Amino acid sequence: MLDLREDLDPIWRSVARVPTAPDAARVLMFTSATQGEGVTSMAASFACLAARRSDKPVWLVDLDFKQNAAFNGFKSGFARDIGRPGRALDASLKQKPIYRLTPQETATRQEKLLAVHEISDTSALVTRFRNERLKPGQKISLQPSEGWWQTVRQIAGWVIVDAPAVERSSAALTMARFTDAVAIVVAADRTTPSEVDGVRQEIEAAQGRVLGTVLNGVRADARFASRFVA
Repeated sequence: MLDLREDLDPIWRSVARVPTAPDAARVLMFTSATQGEGVTSMAASFACLAARRSDKPVWLVDLDFKQNAAFNGFKSGFARDIGRPGRALDASLKQKPIYRLTPQETATRQEKLLAVHEISDTSALVTRFRNERLKPGQKISLQPSEGWWQTVRQIAGWVIVDAPAVERSSAALTMARFTDAVAIVVAADRTTPSEVDGVRQEIEAAQGRVLGTVLNGVRADARFASRFVA
């Protein structure tokens, strides 16, 4: 996971104009057409940028429950001036969870599987799914929960969603309608315009609003060149 904060001001200016409900957090999702486009780096960096500029907590919601890549990136210290995750807090928010288990568990046990960790020295928090608590053979999938998204909007200043590539997971399509905007991350000289357009159409069909694309041009020196098209 790379720290891309210094290059995200153009994206910030575009996203900050996206309308949202009064006194509610703005919800922005990052996703991509194919794997390896740098979505987690983009989402985590934007969450840290938002945390510097928000008076309320910023939640980074990682929808890749199997890998918890965002949490692991913070744990490994992806940015020198950003702290590590603190103790686990319950992220159920007393709402129907945004996931379901097969076979199902008792309601109390099932609702306690999503945790959120404060990132020290910031107002950012990152989610982590507690895979270690799954029983052998149990499977997890995402499910819509309007109550959960409404609640997190009320307690946060921003909600940044890190969604897996659409080629690998339907997570972005399942949750798109609960966001204010979706940004499609595109690795330079890798993803074709037709692939991006295909993802745009799928997200819009799922009632999501595609704000634009972010060109992620990571070179050997780990620098970032961005272009945001709104």
